[in-house]
Amino acid sequence: MKVQAAIESRLRDAIPLEHLDILNESHMHSGPATESHFKVTAVSSAFEGMSAVKRHQRLYQLLSDQLSGGVHALALHTYTPAEWQRKNAVAPRSPDCMGANH
Repeated sequence: MKVQAAIESRLRDAIPLEHLDILNESHMHSGPATESHFKVTAVSSAFEGMSAVKRHQRLYQLLSDQLSGGVHALALHTYTPAEWQRKNAVAPRSPDCMGANH
């Protein structure tokens, strides 16, 4: 299974998600374009009452296999439905990599 599909499957199986967006941003980084850099935007009512750190820890725990198996970078944007609405359903843009392939 491709890494991006494995991330999606793992998150959807573990958390009730209202919105999930997974972007492979590997092409934005130095080295060969692989499945090593991802941006995950996850919206769930399960995040209610959790700090951003606790939300990220939960996702890191869920994705431990992917993180130990080739995923080099994981940008996490986690929101409750109300927070996502206040953000106008837009996650922050990822910064450019200093050694990007462009």
